[in-house]
Amino acid sequence: MFEYNNISITWTGHAGFKIIYENKKVYIDPYKLSKKHEHVSDADIVLVTHNHFDHLSIEDLKNITNEKTVIVSAQECLSQLKALNVKESIGIDPRDSVKVEDLKIETVPAYNVDKEFHPKNDKKIGFIVEFGNDRLYHIGDSDVIPEMKDTNPTIALVPVSGTYVMTAEEASKAINELINPKIAIPMHYGTIVGNKKDAIRFSELVTVCKTEILESE
Repeated sequence: MFEYNNISITWTGHAGFKIIYENKKVYIDPYKLSKKHEHVSDADIVLVTHNHFDHLSIEDLKNITNEKTVIVSAQECLSQLKALNVKESIGIDPRDSVKVEDLKIETVPAYNVDKEFHPKNDKKIGFIVEFGNDRLYHIGDSDVIPEMKDTNPTIALVPVSGTYVMTAEEASKAINELINPKIAIPMHYGTIVGNKKDAIRFSELVTVCKTEILESE
């Protein structure tokens, strides 16, 4: 777990996070959650970046959602989310925003530039959530793209595994040259592709901010 101001960030593995802010519980891309998250049904908000199985997992969503949960997702996820008994599922395009539970949620495009796993036309997304005066940017599954510039996050959650997303070297370039947060947290490794060496390499190459390598919980 990592804490910054009033924000508590738990890496749940792969690209998944649980964030607690002023008693609000926000999950992002929960996948293969540990037993501590089974049947907790405590999510106020869930954010889903795209429809791949390791980001949109109905089994995991059933463990954390309840009838008051609001889900915000890429449009392509909505048909699968109908299987859940939640208050509302909101589909959203890149470069849009919505307010849920007094939290402003913005979207940023997320796509590949030299591979076909995440085509730009699919409108997969990353999320920026405003927690008070701090902005948290979950990049989603993406390569280095110009839309990362001017996102102005305090905290960036950054994919580093390569293959489907940025390599550690590419991710560090995105942080150093485009995103420039105060804190960068590597993710998207250790489950399907990539390992902790990618996170360490990323941390070594980032020069503009502090990095935090979290342990999966």
